[in-house]
Amino acid sequence: MSSILVLGREGQLARSLAERAAAHGLALAFTGRPEADLADPDSLRRVVRGSGAEIIVNAAAHTAVDQAEDEPEAARALNAEGPRALAEAARETGARLVHVSTDYVFDGSGDRPWREDDPTGPRSVYGRTKLEGEEAIRAVLPAHAILRTAWVYSPFGRNFVKTMLAVAETRHTLTVVGDQVGNPTSALDIADGILTMIGQWHQEPGRGLGKTYHLAGTGSTSWADFARAIFQSSRARGGPWAEVTDIATADWPAKAPRPLNSRLDSGLFAETFGYRAPPWRDSLETVVDRLLGATAGRD
Repeated sequence: MSSILVLGREGQLARSLAERAAAHGLALAFTGRPEADLADPDSLRRVVRGSGAEIIVNAAAHTAVDQAEDEPEAARALNAEGPRALAEAARETGARLVHVSTDYVFDGSGDRPWREDDPTGPRSVYGRTKLEGEEAIRAVLPAHAILRTAWVYSPFGRNFVKTMLAVAETRHTLTVVGDQVGNPTSALDIADGILTMIGQWHQEPGRGLGKTYHLAGTGSTSWADFARAIFQSSRARGGPWAEVTDIATADWPAKAPRPLNSRLDSGLFAETFGYRAPPWRDSLETVVDRLLGATAGRD
């Protein structure tokens, strides 16, 4: 079996990978700051060389979208320069690299899901630095797989589902943006997709290498309707809920522009690796059930 190193320990994806690995018959090793810091290329080289890993999964990044507008150099260090150093280290050791990217590399226009070969056009520092990271990996390391995803939530960390449930504890009416559309994606489903891909590499090491894929939840919705689905699921379980009123993006000022169309076409990943994420509503039910169960367990 291949030695697999995951960069990142506490993020949604890293924790989802840790939880789902056993079901795929895989053992993962995890590293993170300060031992392996995307802002410190030398630390990445030391860890990769010392790990003997044959596969590296980069589940770390600068993901604070608005904050990135104020600290572009920090975002570039984590999202572009760090991945470049990681790819260089992987090339030196002969490892394969799985790198997670974002729908923010697109400009958010149009009314159909984005495909991998569509022109990019990021409108934010976060999106630009993530695209720079993609381009650096492609230039340095042929043995890569770049996975773009969107609207990630899970039972872990900070995310939209947990925020909505927390806000509904004290407020009964909410305004949520209704003109941005995307694919809500459970980090547990992303983990299953990555682990499925790695499992197939054990039989066919070169399958799908050197390409970019989209891996997002099946089906799309708006943020406002996503919030309604969260509250519907929570209310059915006796949890907090609120009434939602749609507002326009223009009425919700944010430092970084958000894509109006974040939908991703995940067909290429499904065709290549035989995995498609479940319908987003099904995955949401699972996560809400766990979150409410965790809350009940603390009472």
